[in-house]
This record gives sequence, structure tokens and C-alpha cells, in this order.
Amino acid sequence: MALQEAAEHLRALQAEQATFTEQRDRKKSSKQEDVIYHQWATFKVDNELYGVDVIQVKEVLRYSEITPVPGADSYILGIINLRGNVVTVIDTRRLFGLMSNEPDDDTRVIVVEYNENEVVGLVVDNVDEVINIPQKSVDRAPNLAGDESTKKFVQGVCYHQGILTILLDLPKMLQSVTPVDASSSDDLF
Repeated sequence: MALQEAAEHLRALQAEQATFTEQRDRKKSSKQEDVIYHQWATFKVDNELYGVDVIQVKEVLRYSEITPVPGADSYILGIINLRGNVVTVIDTRRLFGLMSNEPDDDTRVIVVEYNENEVVGLVVDNVDEVINIPQKSVDRAPNLAGDESTKKFVQGVCYHQGILTILLDLPKMLQSVTPVDASSSDDLF
């Protein structure tokens, strides 16, 4: 009789332990699901680390000859031919209000998708890496003193491995520097 009672008691303890373990595992997995990571392609301009949404990056090119466009804004370096497609190339230094720099071996052109029909090249000092940042780690952009147009480019900031990374809102940045839709200019004539 005592042996049978001990066996039942042991089964009850095992069932209780299994229930406890299952609940603990569910809590762990639900906490893990709460963490959402976002990938950013990072690059440097004037020794500052910037990031853009990796999904928008099509490719990274070595700096090569860029054909100037007469009458273009100062931050537009010109155009390049990329496999039969014309790509407008923007100097991020000028766009950010920094002094231009002579291209060197580290200078790259990051080709990004602006919208479904257009790609734009961004000239940067060098390309760093693709990083995963938990969405919770991204802070709102601080209220910066200075040029209003540059502030609206910043989506947020975060520290990754102890280094401040400025996360750019690429659609807003490119929308502010590209011309208004051509169909609206037809209405003027």
C-alpha cells in the first residue's frame, strides 16, 4: 500500500513539475517574441556613423566617374549609368551641410531604392556593416539645433556596441531632394 501511494505521489509531483516547466517555457518564448530586430546598413560620413534600412539598399559600388548635370543643385554630383539605368548621385556631405571631400579608395556609392521606379546613389566616405538593432533600442532623434532640413532626415539614434549610430529616414530624405512629380508640372503649361 505504501509503495502504491508513493508512486501516485511521485506521478503527481512529475505532473506538477511538467506543468511548471511548460508555463516557464511559454513565458520565455513570449518574452523573446516581444523583441523585434531591424537591420540597418551602416556607413560613415565625416567620421559619423549613419544607418539606412537595409531593405532599401540595392547595391554598393566603388566610386567611379560621375557625369555632371548642368544646373543641378549643389548636392547632386551628377548621374551614372548602372546596367542601362540612369542613377542620380547625391553627395551626402553636401546634403548634410559638410565640406566636400576628395574621393579615395574607401569612398563608395550606395545605390538605394527611392520608390518603385527610381534608384538614387549616395556617395559616402566608407561603408561599415549591416547591424541588427532591437526596435526598443532606437531612441527618438534629439531636438537638434541647426539646419531644419537635416533634422527631418533623422529617424532615430541608438548605441550599437558603444558607438552612436544615426538612423536616417531615407524616404523623407530623398523626397526632400527630388523634384516634384512631373505630372504636376504639366499643369503649368
